[in-house]
Amino acid sequence: MKLESVHVTNFRSAEDSEEFKVGPVTCLVGKNEAGKSAILLALAALNPHAATPAVFDKERDYPRRSLTQYDQKHPDGEAVAIKTTWRLENPEMERIASAVGSTVVTSDIITVSRRYNKNIEIDAKIDFKPALEFLYSKFALDESERTILASSATTSALIEALGKIASPTAKHQELQAYLAKHGAVTPQVHALILSMLPKFMYFSSYDRMEGAIQLEATNQLIANGQIAAEANRGTRLFIEFLDYAGVSFDEITAVTTYETFNARLQAASNNITDQILEYWTQNPDLSVIVRIEQARSGDPAPLNSGTVARARIDNNLHRVDTPFSERSAGFVWFFSFLVKFARVKNDTSPVVLLLDEPGLTLHGKAQGDLLRFFKEKLTPHHQIVYSTHSPFMVPADDLASVRIVQDQVEMKGQRRIPLGTKVRDDVLTRDPDTLFPLQGALGYEISQSLFVGKHTLLVEGPGDILYIQALSDALRRKGRSGLDGRWTICPAGGIDKIRPFVALFVGNALHIAVLSDQAAGDRKKVEEMKRSAVLEAGHFYTMADFLERAEADIEDMFDPEVFVAILNGCYALESPNALTTEKLKNVDTSTERLVKQAEAAFRIMPDTIPMFDHFSPAAWLIRNPKVLDGKSAAIGRTLDRAEKIFAAFNRLL
Repeated sequence: MKLESVHVTNFRSAEDSEEFKVGPVTCLVGKNEAGKSAILLALAALNPHAATPAVFDKERDYPRRSLTQYDQKHPDGEAVAIKTTWRLENPEMERIASAVGSTVVTSDIITVSRRYNKNIEIDAKIDFKPALEFLYSKFALDESERTILASSATTSALIEALGKIASPTAKHQELQAYLAKHGAVTPQVHALILSMLPKFMYFSSYDRMEGAIQLEATNQLIANGQIAAEANRGTRLFIEFLDYAGVSFDEITAVTTYETFNARLQAASNNITDQILEYWTQNPDLSVIVRIEQARSGDPAPLNSGTVARARIDNNLHRVDTPFSERSAGFVWFFSFLVKFARVKNDTSPVVLLLDEPGLTLHGKAQGDLLRFFKEKLTPHHQIVYSTHSPFMVPADDLASVRIVQDQVEMKGQRRIPLGTKVRDDVLTRDPDTLFPLQGALGYEISQSLFVGKHTLLVEGPGDILYIQALSDALRRKGRSGLDGRWTICPAGGIDKIRPFVALFVGNALHIAVLSDQAAGDRKKVEEMKRSAVLEAGHFYTMADFLERAEADIEDMFDPEVFVAILNGCYALESPNALTTEKLKNVDTSTERLVKQAEAAFRIMPDTIPMFDHFSPAAWLIRNPKVLDGKSAAIGRTLDRAEKIFAAFNRLL
């Protein structure tokens, strides 16, 4: 059975959550106090697992502001706390068909709900005609035996009719006995569905494994049946850890020879290390060591006597091993969670896992590993509904699984009237606090996928991209080499933003190079960038490097004569405003930078001429590529310069 939708009503802050869809993994996103836990607890109380002692308690759970009006609001009986829809899968439909007849249950969609102080209620669409035919055929009733029961339209009516037959045949009596034992078809179907209905396991506090246990004391806890007690959860998890490692507690305690004993422990250590490192990617230099040795009298009780089993973590990089309990809170939580839920995934009975704020102590990347564990290890066996307000626990690649949880209010004049917790499939909420984790997840996902190529050339602005494209195309039209097509060019927004921009994408294993302008005040920034480890050596170039001068921009790739032609064409400059190389040079003799000269020239232009900007000339050049097709010496010098620069970057590939 698969849970399809949920509708929580009359439960704590969820007076009417509205119906929302549920999938293999469903993520409830909302700010603190939005009601995420209330939704999970209501689900838990529908059909609680033995490990989740949840019930609907009217005084505790019914919305407090309406508790005194309970009887008036629900005159026909107890209030419905939760209503769910489920889809019966083929094996379950076949099991029902074998018990009551095929096509008796006419739809694979059923409803399961629960009221305060009531048992589970099941609603399945039943066709009684094939149910009656199934019974008549099962007991081989002949035509006359069927005729006397012809007025029975339901199995309940059939039971009543059989009781009124004055002289029942042997087959009538067998049928009557069968129905007396199994009941009418509706309760039969409901009982079958109830037996297949998954249990709900709710987790809000997560067990943390002990780093060491005393074997004799643990044996005594097991023998006395006390291992399941709340106080012994960490010890119980250590035993589960040994099972997870592939060597049981009983096996270890039964071994009598050293070599066998040592081989078992090494095998357990290697096995658990492989399994943990599959999902713990924060530090690949760790390995798990299982040790069993005699206690030392100076250790704290009960580890100061008898035999002690220890889990230790070996750091191969620093060549040191430490007790499990002294590792980071995030590692201890993740390790304990994997051990616990590796056991749950092997549970043969169907379970829906309800996880309240899992992974709070984990780094963002480790939370991503946790989501991967959900997908690869848990969802093939169990559905998961979990709550979070961490951006890294929101599956940005599967936003269809996200549900927004809000505690809504409406305004009546100056009064705020509570509407209660609402759960919506639509993630486009207007509440910025609710939306924040979603925005964080999307922002990170988008930032990590902006580069569409493995090899990325960072430049300062969008105009740089157009200039490089135009010059590359011009070179290719002449049978020469432009910038290699494997480079994806991306604007960083200026030299100050290049370093954080590169750092943002460093986890993507991208090959990044930089072509930057360089002004007089940029020298220190450029030197720091070249010294930093954020880029590979030889992957940061400025135009000044190529032109062998103190300052240069990408526009300086052009010969002044060519750049003047681009400016005159872009801004439609005619005499007396048309620019020449002499005018451009003389307007600002303090710099060789063509951009600075152009800016100075345009400042003294008439008001009817638009102000110079960096992008417009580049855009004009893309639309007018023939400017670069001439055979003048100036165009030759421009293309030679561009080819030299492109060759330097192509060599990096």
